Amino acid sequence: MQGVGFRPFVYNLAQSLGLVGYVLNSSAGVHVDIEGDGVAIDRFLLQLRNNPPPLAQIESIEMEDCPAAGYSAFEIRESVDEPGRLAPVSPDVATCADCLRELQDPANRRFEYPFTNCTNCGPPYTITRAIPYDRPLTTMACFPMCADCLREYEDPSDRRFHAQPNACPVCGPSIRLSISEAQRLLHAGQIVAIKGFGGFHLVCDPFNEPAVRLLRERKKRSDKPYALMVRDVASAEKFCFVSAAEHAALTSIRRPIVILRRRPDCPLSEALAPGNNTLGLMLPYTPLHYLLFGGEFSALVMTSGNVSEEPIVTGNREAAQRLGAIADAFLFHNRDIHTRVDDSVSRIFAGSERVLRRSRGYAPHPVTLSFPVAAILACGEQLKNTFCLTKQHSAFLSQHIGDLQNWETFEFYRETLDRMQELFRIKPTVAAYDLHPEYLSTSFATHWRDATEHIGIQHHHAHIASCMAENGITGKVIGVAFDGTGYGTDGKIWGGEFLVANFAGFERRAHLRYVPLSGGDRAVLEPWRMALAYLLDTFGSRLDSLDLPLMHRIPAQKLRVVRPMIERRINTVDTSACGRLFDAVASIIGVRDEVNFEAQAAIELESRALAGIDDAYPFEISGEEIDVRPMIERIVRDVLARKPTGWIAASFHNTIAAIIIEVCSRLRSEDGINRVCLSGGTFQNVYLVERAVSSLRAKGFEVFLHSRVPPNDGGISLGQAVIANALLSR
Repeated sequence: MQGVGFRPFVYNLAQSLGLVGYVLNSSAGVHVDIEGDGVAIDRFLLQLRNNPPPLAQIESIEMEDCPAAGYSAFEIRESVDEPGRLAPVSPDVATCADCLRELQDPANRRFEYPFTNCTNCGPPYTITRAIPYDRPLTTMACFPMCADCLREYEDPSDRRFHAQPNACPVCGPSIRLSISEAQRLLHAGQIVAIKGFGGFHLVCDPFNEPAVRLLRERKKRSDKPYALMVRDVASAEKFCFVSAAEHAALTSIRRPIVILRRRPDCPLSEALAPGNNTLGLMLPYTPLHYLLFGGEFSALVMTSGNVSEEPIVTGNREAAQRLGAIADAFLFHNRDIHTRVDDSVSRIFAGSERVLRRSRGYAPHPVTLSFPVAAILACGEQLKNTFCLTKQHSAFLSQHIGDLQNWETFEFYRETLDRMQELFRIKPTVAAYDLHPEYLSTSFATHWRDATEHIGIQHHHAHIASCMAENGITGKVIGVAFDGTGYGTDGKIWGGEFLVANFAGFERRAHLRYVPLSGGDRAVLEPWRMALAYLLDTFGSRLDSLDLPLMHRIPAQKLRVVRPMIERRINTVDTSACGRLFDAVASIIGVRDEVNFEAQAAIELESRALAGIDDAYPFEISGEEIDVRPMIERIVRDVLARKPTGWIAASFHNTIAAIIIEVCSRLRSEDGINRVCLSGGTFQNVYLVERAVSSLRAKGFEVFLHSRVPPNDGGISLGQAVIANALLSR
């Protein structure tokens, strides 16, 4: 891992033990040649393994005995480029405690300097143009170090020894628009665009309701939650409940946005996350952020600097053009961002941190595989896209790209692919892709001329394979793949699937009963359409005799158009998707009839579910079909009886968990498989995961979840890659 201060660490360790030789960076890793007393060498190796620098992650150590070369001292040599070899570059990480102390010390020459960093912190990935990771190959190349910085850089006892982005106010990057002026504008209710590590943020005061609503209006983002940056953990605890595991995630060097349960007395604007009982909070991770909080702010809205559904903006000129209609002012700086990277998002469930959006702080660190892989490009999905490049035992997932629904995002996809291929020296000859014929990622893969082989991968098989690969599993598993959409091998839309799978193949052993999805994407935006489909499937013509509130909320004209579509199967496609079942239930019980961002209905349904409810609804299993019509009938009965929405929502979640337990138990009896992998966007639901996992483990199952790779479509590309590799091997 380059850019983590490993060479200075090796140098100082060798010096302290009286060893001679050299250390250098190469594009294949770090090379160390040491000579000296055998006991000292043993101590050197022990320290190398057990006490590396804070950011270092040693994947492997290879040793070879060589004839003595007669070195007279230990030195750091010039980096060596070995064509075709790869060495990972460190993700961007938060300001360390030492740099923060300097930032806040009036006697220090870096007092209030927004670009303070050292070998233990800073932005390697977003500023790196090529490897080896040396200053001339970063966007810091245009800032020659002053005498003081150069002295630090060359001093083995200094923590900035060979720190490539080393800089100070005399020689380093600078900002345009003062911190104090930015604070004044934010206090006045203005929206300020601020340039960070991997792109711009749009920032406003979360206590100022008009400012938050104005940002929503200008950014064209109706209800989707905004992320917040808070001054410190104490501030976070004023707004949300923070467990020990959530505290650890918030304060980690990666500094993700952590999804936390909102306190009932939280004083922040309701417009931050309408209809949601959670908030996404993160702590400052750059010196600039800490300086912003030097005023009176305890929290700031810190959302991606983009127009809705477009990639985050990185360049000053680009920001002025694309964010000019949103921001009232800009805080620019003159350090170029080579690679755009958005904030990561995580949530704690089943006792561990689970990444939901893998980007800053995580990417491009590879997932290490327990088996060798060919040079493969896995192109990912249409939504929450990432792609994956594999080589040797490493799978490099891109940072979060986003939804491939416009030209700007697709250009970001291609730009990142070109850069990662160059950075990690990977030239794939195989392209893996989703079976959906209309996905942009599929079209790209099938027309990609660099590939000599193109391999289509079923969506839900890729979900399960992704979970297997992350957890080091190679044998068969019971795979539960629950999400909102995925193209099935029968041409229908899957998403409520039970598979018996390994990397080489899968059997679909059970699924939710098909219902018609009417009007394509309109059904995703209008959950009442799915509600109507499930109601008609359950009640048929009896539906007319039910005085269901839903049927009064939906305009009669819309019902007259959509109902015949469903009944006559006109402009419909059958779906077994669990995500669409969540949509249907949310609409039936009055939580949400229309949405304006993905999974909004499911998120609000989870928010409504009451704790401490153990009731569940009935369901039936016939062959491979899981029939939820008995559940729908009982839910309707409870709605008509005016049972509390929170009780119904909890009982529904309990039923989905009960379905998982029952089907997995049947498959274990039939196949003797005890390992269960849970994957798909539905398993971002903490209520469902905790209920399902605890029940499965109580029955003796080994349960595997995602942690470093998202369970949603952001993790699909890893599964595509390992499946393609298995098919090539076979």
